[in-house]
Amino acid sequence: MRKVIVVAVREYQAAVRSKAFIIALLALPVFMGGGIFVQMLMKDRVDISDKRIGIVDRSGKLFDALAKAAEKNNSEDVFTGKGKERKQVKPKFVLSAFDASSETIDELALELSDRVRNKELFAFAIISPDVATLETKAKSERGPVLYHSNNPTYSDVPDWLAQVINREVQTLRLRQLNLDPEVVQQATRRIEVDFRQLLSRDESGTIQQAEKANRLAGIFVPMGFMMLMFAMIMVGAQPLMHSTLEEKMNRIAEVLLASVSPFQLMMGKLLGMVAVSLTMLTIYLGTAAYGVFHAGYGSEFPGHLVIWFVVFQVLAVLMFGSVFCAVGAAVTDLKEAQSLVMPVMLIVVAPMFIWLNVVREPNATSSVVMSLFPPATPMLMVLRQSTPEGVPTWQPVLGIGLVLLVTAVCVFAAGRIFRVGILMQGKGAKLGEMMRWAVRG
Repeated sequence: MRKVIVVAVREYQAAVRSKAFIIALLALPVFMGGGIFVQMLMKDRVDISDKRIGIVDRSGKLFDALAKAAEKNNSEDVFTGKGKERKQVKPKFVLSAFDASSETIDELALELSDRVRNKELFAFAIISPDVATLETKAKSERGPVLYHSNNPTYSDVPDWLAQVINREVQTLRLRQLNLDPEVVQQATRRIEVDFRQLLSRDESGTIQQAEKANRLAGIFVPMGFMMLMFAMIMVGAQPLMHSTLEEKMNRIAEVLLASVSPFQLMMGKLLGMVAVSLTMLTIYLGTAAYGVFHAGYGSEFPGHLVIWFVVFQVLAVLMFGSVFCAVGAAVTDLKEAQSLVMPVMLIVVAPMFIWLNVVREPNATSSVVMSLFPPATPMLMVLRQSTPEGVPTWQPVLGIGLVLLVTAVCVFAAGRIFRVGILMQGKGAKLGEMMRWAVRG
């Protein structure tokens, strides 16, 4: 055991004293939250040049309403702030009317298409003559409103057109039925649903009213814990393959094995990287907790989950780290390692493909079953526990037992592969050979 601890301390010190550790420590939050921060930073940094839109209103009933809505949009909706801080953050919509008969509509559409290509127009829309009719007709290939643009990913213009046209068409149809649009609007006014948490009773017996539920926190808090778990697995497990392979290629392993057994060397490496991941985890969770409580959102931080998270994270690093160690010992170069480690990486990232469904229904049968599949248990169980609904205590306890069992099997099998492969030179082992070493020793 003393030799295992010596190797673990050596691995830990070699990792935390390197520049790569500092870079990883700083880069990880950037990769995890940088995308959100950049999106927030770039939210109002858009092209605010006028969007010139051609309107072919064959119904003769909608262009005036569109022009009026565009005037309101250009004077109010595209600006933010007041007074001297008033700033334009969205482009203005400049509408131009075009007339065409049924015989010349295709020619006009072609002409307007050329104008879009020449940047004279941003887009154009063709409104059918019967857009506001109440008669039901057979569905045709052309819709009541055709929007043509050379930039299909820009949705502000078609969304705005759809909103204004639908509102005006609804008004026209109601008037055809001799109904007052204002009365209908009042009768069909939407009712907002106020999301609240559950009520509780305090020690004195008084019923405590439910607080407003933070729906975004219900999504992003579990996602944050899952991403942190994934990052800790990558930081704690994947470097083991590279360090093992480097020591093998440089014949350092032969010197080390003169003093320690292969299993002691592998276990020392595993424990050292577990300590590295715990160090980073302490920094991240401590910083996150301070930031959340300082911002006044302390109730959204699931402090009860920290112990469970640490336990599952340690087991995940041991489980996947042993596999990475075995791969590093069984191959002779990085190219062989990459081909063998691909199936392992697929297993590691698999929970990230289904995380949203698990968060939406954390106690559904499918979620429970998937979270009890040992390779996916660390991330999915922590993900389920992060939701406000929570999970029964027996499930994470059972999950720990299953992961412990699989981890013991992985460490045992990896130890056998490590013992055979660490001194093997020349051609790397294939997957079948590795399985045979794990079974027969």
